[in-house]
Amino acid sequence: MDFADDVVLMGHDGPGHIAIAEGKTKVRPLQVYHGKVGSGLSVEMSVRNGAVTLLSVVERTGGGLLLLVAEGESVPGPILRIGNTNSRYRFPGGARNFVNSWNSYGPAHHCAVGVGHIASKIVKLGELLQLEVVKI
Repeated sequence: MDFADDVVLMGHDGPGHIAIAEGKTKVRPLQVYHGKVGSGLSVEMSVRNGAVTLLSVVERTGGGLLLLVAEGESVPGPILRIGNTNSRYRFPGGARNFVNSWNSYGPAHHCAVGVGHIASKIVKLGELLQLEVVKI
């Protein structure tokens, strides 16, 4: 989290999809992969600046699933130069409120990030699949 800029830095090792990249992707040599053995090249990119939607599939206590969704903005600024896909995201209500709200549902370690605000489509999908959808 960047408290000064009120953004959440999110990313993960492994390449992102160049079709949603902001600018050119970079290939960065790494002496040690994150949590893996060996060295080599990794792809570094940020998600295109603008509207984004996050989606996590959450396992509910006692069984069942729910879809956790949040809409925000991918914003410009410095990212970690570690050979990963990582971006700066701004959410309504601020970074601290987003992290507290998002994590209160116990989301999975991984989530999907897509361009555009598409929470309404995910709500419709939830209705079709008979899954609860929680929008942060």
